[in-house]
Amino acid sequence: PARAVVLLHASCHNPTGADLSEGQWRELLGLVQRRGLLPFIDMAYQGLGAGLDADAFGLRLFCAELPEALCAVSCSKNFGLYRERTGSLHLVSATPQAADAGLSQLVRLARGIWSMPPDHGAAIVHAILADAALRAQWVEEVDGMRRRIEELRQAVVKELNEHCPRRDFGFIGRQRGMFSFFGITAEQVKALRERHHVYMTDDSRMNIAGLRRENLGYFARAVAEVLGAAA
Repeated sequence: PARAVVLLHASCHNPTGADLSEGQWRELLGLVQRRGLLPFIDMAYQGLGAGLDADAFGLRLFCAELPEALCAVSCSKNFGLYRERTGSLHLVSATPQAADAGLSQLVRLARGIWSMPPDHGAAIVHAILADAALRAQWVEEVDGMRRRIEELRQAVVKELNEHCPRRDFGFIGRQRGMFSFFGITAEQVKALRERHHVYMTDDSRMNIAGLRRENLGYFARAVAEVLGAAA
């Protein structure tokens, strides 16, 4: 219905790893405009997909073209502050009056949920972004994490396709970010866990970034054994 809130992932979709292209973002924008929807965009992994700017394409497009939008930004992954729970909530409004009204409601919600959060994580993020040298170092390090994930994805595809020739795992290489669905059953996930100590959620979502090159062969052989698809 009109004015319904629709939740979208800006990049590195969790749990699928399947991101929208720029063309698909534009199509989605048209749908949101026609239906009068309010987008709530979750940006939890900026920089770990296609890069800091590319990962923000959909968010920036929506904020530029729509009268209202919400965006939740997390600093847990790209700043290495997972346990600090550092982030921010942004509200885009058509008028200053609407922005003030929205802010008053957000303040009430914040007061009831956490009131006065610790400042450690936010202070770290501010120190990095406010210093040109630290910011440049952070950008370089985030890009290094992104490249590692991309390389891991390609290596995972290579190992799985070698050990499981009857299945095509190429989709993992086309996805972005930390997570992927492997498309196996809960029973097979249980077998991986109990027989090989390979862990993923029961719906077969796995953190690709948790793998290392040294154990990719073991991982692929375990998957092949469980699927009964070893070459």
